[in-house]
Amino acid sequence: MEIAFLGTSSGTPTKERNVSGLALTVEGSRGWYLVDCGEATQHQLLHTSLSTVGLKAVFITHVHGDHCYGLPGLLASAAMAGRTVPLQLVAPEGIAGWIDATCALTALHLPFELKFTPTESLAVWRDEDVVVEAIPLSHRVPSYAYSFTEAKREARLNTGKLIREGVPQGPLWGRLKAGERIEHSGRTLLPGDYLHYPNEARRIVVAGDNDQPELLREACAEAQVLVHEATYTREVAARNDNAFQHCTAERIAAFAESAGLPNLVLTHFSARYQADTTRSPSIADIQMEAAARYHGGLFLAEDFARYRLSKKGEFELAG
Repeated sequence: MEIAFLGTSSGTPTKERNVSGLALTVEGSRGWYLVDCGEATQHQLLHTSLSTVGLKAVFITHVHGDHCYGLPGLLASAAMAGRTVPLQLVAPEGIAGWIDATCALTALHLPFELKFTPTESLAVWRDEDVVVEAIPLSHRVPSYAYSFTEAKREARLNTGKLIREGVPQGPLWGRLKAGERIEHSGRTLLPGDYLHYPNEARRIVVAGDNDQPELLREACAEAQVLVHEATYTREVAARNDNAFQHCTAERIAAFAESAGLPNLVLTHFSARYQADTTRSPSIADIQMEAAARYHGGLFLAEDFARYRLSKKGEFELAG
């Protein structure tokens, strides 16, 4: 599994960072998934190998513009690129009316079906590659996290057991590995009795805006990676009494440490934090505050940075 950041700024873009957008891909799949679609996300895509034609589903965390204002343009570009297959859209229910109104008022015709699922009523969304669940968060408007768990794990046969039981190697072994029950020597052999999975299912949790990380504890229990906002440092948040209900680097880091999360990726940085670490405030302030409270794999996302989660659960910067 791989995640690529299309935007890592909060509220407004900067010269170095666009507003929120994240692409998730699964090896072996021709498609990809988009989480949030801030303004100019389609421009950011031009710097990647991803296309709107290959987009399988869009997940919007909440209705604030820095997370969704790029959606109408993305849909229009997908239409102009020749997309005809349906597109899944999972988003807070207000997004549906907004998109309908935009299409009507701007004469936007989509030659593909937009299959809308309100996040509020989402139980589980799945396809052949991922299982997606939504977790309610705490923000000024309804906001959600989405957990992406791989749907297929590589199975291995217990060959020793098969040999001991006299099951001949060949087509019967192949059918068992494919999940099919077989008949042999008057017995019905069930695949579950002969398969094991050497690796845990991979799970990446991508959160929208949220000032209460504790709400993610259950979802993160079996996750290898959490992507979460760190909009401010503690000092900046204290100045406005955190009226905007965002998370500080310290708070999310402390949660990740207590939850035993192997990897934490911070994003959604206030535009006040400059890239130049010789000036203040800078992005280094975010990193130092988080590193003081969290001792796992800590990453500060940058636009176009790609991270890979291997089948063994190893997480690292890709390329």
